[in-house]
Amino acid sequence: MQWSELFPKDTQPSESQIREFVDTPFWDELLQYIRMTYNTLPSFSHSGCAMDKGFWKGWNVKFKKGGKALCTLYPKKGYFVALIPVSVKDKAEADQMILRCGTYTQRLYAERKFGKQSKSLPLEVTRKAILLDVKNLIELRA
Repeated sequence: MQWSELFPKDTQPSESQIREFVDTPFWDELLQYIRMTYNTLPSFSHSGCAMDKGFWKGWNVKFKKGGKALCTLYPKKGYFVALIPVSVKDKAEADQMILRCGTYTQRLYAERKFGKQSKSLPLEVTRKAILLDVKNLIELRA
């Protein structure tokens, strides 16, 4: 069953229900890292986005610091997607940082194009190396 079907707009999931659905230790590790490092708490939001056959639809978890989005996490069965914006003003630093990331993250960064203000990187967190890349990219945002 799809995430958006399990928890429709009028049924916000608890943190434990999300943890159970994604079923990966990377979820708890990233949440704890963001909370401790950036002293911020998550907010829950529902997206009705139908793009990519509803891939982005459903409840997600957002982290902000000082009004700036650090990342948005989208629960998936057995993993999660960390959507991280990279602003145009941080492009030079991001170009350097991405060289220290894994090939998956480098490829995704190269494929995505900057708009007027930013580009977003939807990283599927399925391995420890990708989780480390996510942490590094969040550091750039902060």
